[in-house]
Amino acid sequence: MPVVQFAPFASLVQPGFWHELTRMKIDVLRLSEDAITVNGSYSVGRSIRDRETGHDIALGCNLTVGEDAYQKAPQLSPMSVHTTGIFKNFNTIEDFKAADKAALINDVVSKIWDSIITTKDTSLLTQFLLITFADLKKYQYFYWFAFPAFVSKPAWQISENGWKQADEEIQGVCPSSRSISRSYKHFQLESIYDSLLKTTRSFFLVKEIGGITEVGSIEQYEEFFAGVAPENRVIGFLDPSALPENPGWPLRNLLTFLRAVYPSQTSSVRVLCWRDSERPTAGKPWRSRFGVVSIGEGDPTTKPSAIGWERHPTTNKLSARVADLAPMMDPKRLADQAVDLNLKLMRWRILPSLDLDKVASTRCLLLGAGTLGCYVARTLMGWGVRTITFVDSARVSFSNPVRQPLFEFEDCLNGGKPKAACAAQRLTKIFPGINATGHDISIPMPGHPIPPASIEQAKKDVRHLETLFDEHDVVFLLMDSRESRWLPTVLGAAKGKIVLNAALGFDTYLVMRHGARASSTTGDRLGCYYCNDIVAPADVLPFNSPYRHSLTYLSIQSLTDRTLDQMCTVTRPGLASIAASTAVELLVSLLQHPDGLHAPPPPPQANGAAADPSTSDSVLGLVPHQLRGFLAQFRNLPIIGAAYDKCTGCSETVLKAYEEQGFDMLLKAFNEPGFLEKLTGLDKLYSEGDAIAESVDWDEEDEEDD
Repeated sequence: MPVVQFAPFASLVQPGFWHELTRMKIDVLRLSEDAITVNGSYSVGRSIRDRETGHDIALGCNLTVGEDAYQKAPQLSPMSVHTTGIFKNFNTIEDFKAADKAALINDVVSKIWDSIITTKDTSLLTQFLLITFADLKKYQYFYWFAFPAFVSKPAWQISENGWKQADEEIQGVCPSSRSISRSYKHFQLESIYDSLLKTTRSFFLVKEIGGITEVGSIEQYEEFFAGVAPENRVIGFLDPSALPENPGWPLRNLLTFLRAVYPSQTSSVRVLCWRDSERPTAGKPWRSRFGVVSIGEGDPTTKPSAIGWERHPTTNKLSARVADLAPMMDPKRLADQAVDLNLKLMRWRILPSLDLDKVASTRCLLLGAGTLGCYVARTLMGWGVRTITFVDSARVSFSNPVRQPLFEFEDCLNGGKPKAACAAQRLTKIFPGINATGHDISIPMPGHPIPPASIEQAKKDVRHLETLFDEHDVVFLLMDSRESRWLPTVLGAAKGKIVLNAALGFDTYLVMRHGARASSTTGDRLGCYYCNDIVAPADVLPFNSPYRHSLTYLSIQSLTDRTLDQMCTVTRPGLASIAASTAVELLVSLLQHPDGLHAPPPPPQANGAAADPSTSDSVLGLVPHQLRGFLAQFRNLPIIGAAYDKCTGCSETVLKAYEEQGFDMLLKAFNEPGFLEKLTGLDKLYSEGDAIAESVDWDEEDEEDD
C-alpha cells in the first residue's frame, strides 16, 4: 500500500502582523529575546475553479498569522481552527542567523510529546514556532516558521482504494469504492456539518448508533467508542489541505497521538478529512475526503523524531524568508511610525518610565512664528508633539529664511506669505501626521491705544486668543516686544496654562516658566515674566528701567523710537536654536514631573554649585524656574524668582479684574496710561520712592563722595 503523503503547512503572514510586531518591539519587547505565545489559525481546505479547464485548483495549506496574533482570544470564522505558536524575536540579524534551529524546534517537540503522554491533550498538536528579526529602520522582517510534526516509523499507509469523496457511494459516483464506503454511508454528513458549525473542533470523533450520528472530542476516545464496532468508528479533523490525495499536516501529529495513547486500537484508522466550510448546493458533492490508513509494528510509546522547518517557496530549500514592507506601505504611515522611533528607543535602556504619550498629547500654542517660533516648533516635533498652533500677524520677509528654518525664498515673494499659516503648512510638509494650524491675529498691547473704529476688531482678536488658550495646554511666548507678552501672561495665569517664555539678547538668553496661580508644593509661588520689574508694560520704556540694561533688552524693548539695529533681533545666529531647544526641554521635564505645573524648582546651591538631577521627581532631571544663558561664557545660570504681589501680569489684583470685567478691563490697560500701575498699587510705590528721594540731601552725598 502507498505511504500517506501529507500536505505541509505554508505560512501566510498578513501585513498587519508586521505592523503590530513593530509596535510590540518598540513598546513591549524592546531588548527582550524571551519567547512569547502568539496566535494563528487555519481553515478547511479550499480550491478555485479554472475557467478554461473546468478543473478545481487547490489553494495552499495555509496557517495564517495576522494583526490579532498578539491578542489573547482572536475572533475566528466558522470552520477555522485556532492554534498557538512560540514566537521569538532576535535583536540582531547575526543572532537570528546563528540561532540553534535544531534546539529550538526540539524544545517545542518535547513539549508537544509531553502533553500527549502526560495529559492526553490535543491542544498543542498544531503548535508552531516562529523566529524573527525586525529591521525597523528599513521595514524589513526576516522570519522562519517551523510546523513540528512527528515522523512515524514505520510510515502510515493508505488503503489500496486511496482517498475518496466522503459521500461518493451515496452519490453513486464510484461504485468501485463500495468496500470503503459501505459502513461509512450511514454517517450523515449534514449532521457532522451541523455539529462542527456549532462547536468547531480541530480534531473529533464520529460514530453511528441506531441510525443516529454523534460527534465527540478526541479526549473522550475510550468512553465515546465504548461498545462501538471498529467499522463504525471514524477519526476526523478539520483539514487545511485541498489536495485530493494529500491530507493536511495536522493529521501527522493526530495519528501519532492516537498510536501513543491508544496503541491497541489504532493500528488501522478510518479518517475523515473535513473540508466543507458550507453545505454543498443541490447536485454538488461534499468536498470532504475519506480513507483508511494503517501502520505496521513498532513501539508507539517511544518519542519519534520530528521535522518541520518550512522550505522557502521559491528555492524549495530550508531557509528563512524576508518581508519587505517599505515599498507597499503608505508613506504617511511609514513616517508616523518612524518619527517616534528614536524617542521610544530611549525607553529601552535609558528611561523606561518616560511618558511619551503625555508629551505627544500636549497641545502647544506658539505666540510668534519668527526665529524662536520656528525652532521651538521643530524641537516640539522632535519630541513627538502632534498639535502645534502658530499665532503671528507678520509676513515673511527676505531676511527671514536664513534665520527661520520653516521659511523659504518663495515665501517672501509678492509681499510675503502670512507667517503663521506658512509655518504651519511647512510643518505638515515635514510630517503629514502633525496637526498644525496658523492664525493671523494682532495681539493688543498696553500703551498702544486702540482707536474707536478698531475696538470691535480688537475685541474679536481677544476673543479668538482666549479660545485658542482654552484649546491648548501649553503657551510659548516668543514675541519680540515686552508689551506684546502682557495679555498672554494674564490669560495664561487666569486659565491655569503652562506658560513658557523665551527672549534673546546679543549673546545672552532667558528661558523661564511662569509660576502657577495656586501655591506650588514648596508653598512659594513662582513669578512670571513681569514679576522682576516695577514698571508696567508700555510702548515707551523709561530710561531708568532695569530692562534698559537687561540681558534680554534687545528682545523685549518697546516699539517706539528704535533704530534699525533695535528693530531687528540682533543676536548671535546660534542663540535662537539654543534658547528654543532649552524652552522645549524645560517643558518636557515639567510634563514628566508628577506635580506638573506646580513642580518646584531646585533650591539654590552653595557657592554656585549645580543641583543634583537625581533629587528631582522628573525622570528627565531638574525643572528650573528660569535659565539665563551666557553664550560668551558658554554658561547657564538657574534662577528662582518669587511672585510679586504688585505684578502687572500675574498678581491676583490683575487676574480678578480681568475675570470680573473681561474686555473692558483689558481695554483700559491698552488705552489708559498708568491704569495698571494704579490697579496694582505700583503708583503708590513710585510715590514712596519719590518721597524718599526728596528727603535725601544729594549735594551732601556728592561732597562726601569727593
